Amino acid sequence: MRIIFLALAALVVAAPAAHASAADAPTKTVKVGAQTVGYRSVGQGRPIVMIMGLSGTMDAWPPSFIDALAATGHRVILFDNEAIGRTSALPGNLTIARMADTTAGLIAALKLDKPDVMGWSMGGMIAQSFAVRHPASLRRLVLMATAPGDGKAKLPRPDAFSALQSASDASALLGLLFPAGHAEEQTRYILDITSRKVGFAPSASKEVVGRQLAATTRWITGQDPDGARITSLKMPVIAAGAVKDWALPADNTRHLAAVIPGAKRLMYSDAAHGFFIQVVDRFVPRVAKFLRP
Repeated sequence: MRIIFLALAALVVAAPAAHASAADAPTKTVKVGAQTVGYRSVGQGRPIVMIMGLSGTMDAWPPSFIDALAATGHRVILFDNEAIGRTSALPGNLTIARMADTTAGLIAALKLDKPDVMGWSMGGMIAQSFAVRHPASLRRLVLMATAPGDGKAKLPRPDAFSALQSASDASALLGLLFPAGHAEEQTRYILDITSRKVGFAPSASKEVVGRQLAATTRWITGQDPDGARITSLKMPVIAAGAVKDWALPADNTRHLAAVIPGAKRLMYSDAAHGFFIQVVDRFVPRVAKFLRP
């Protein structure tokens, strides 16, 4: 989602690195076939690959959340999806499957040995496609505030869909991440993402957001063949979501947990689409326990 707005970029100034954290990890690039993919690596240990949602660059991940994951003994890999940030575009139609294949190519290029994968929103759709297309390339899967592609997804609420289509209304988009009345949490999130003082980038262009919306629409409406294959997943899976998520409503998380064999469901009552930002102190320990070797 387009959660970083251009006005924030003016607040960010360059500063020397102080310590190893998502706030100051260097941005690198690697060739993945015909693409150049931008990525960052934080921490050490078993790798976790994070797949971002609609329109966000890797700067949309809150450094405090990424650092909390890394502190549990993991190397956390962030990267930009196609045509966003430091990752180049490919010719032709943008699809969830193509972004999943880029994810697989990145994992191979970085020589990651069966990493765990976490995907948020559209990133969760990419993660599902990746898991069915490349099941031998990951160990465990965490799906966050996302939707199935089997034609049984619950669609965004109309006002939420309008906000997702917006290229400029930051307040509406932030309102999807947090429930009403959580202005302090919105402010903390903004301060968190803008704590990255080197290489901070705004969200995708309106044109790219449109292409991503088309890809997610095909997924949610069951037009992507990978969506029907999630019932074949064999790896351990967590499906996590929030009761007050109007962008991808909680019924989607419940459905994923019901149709993916053996999947565990986590649901947070007083949270919205960005639930993991709100409940990091509860969510990260659950994820760390799930990902424990």
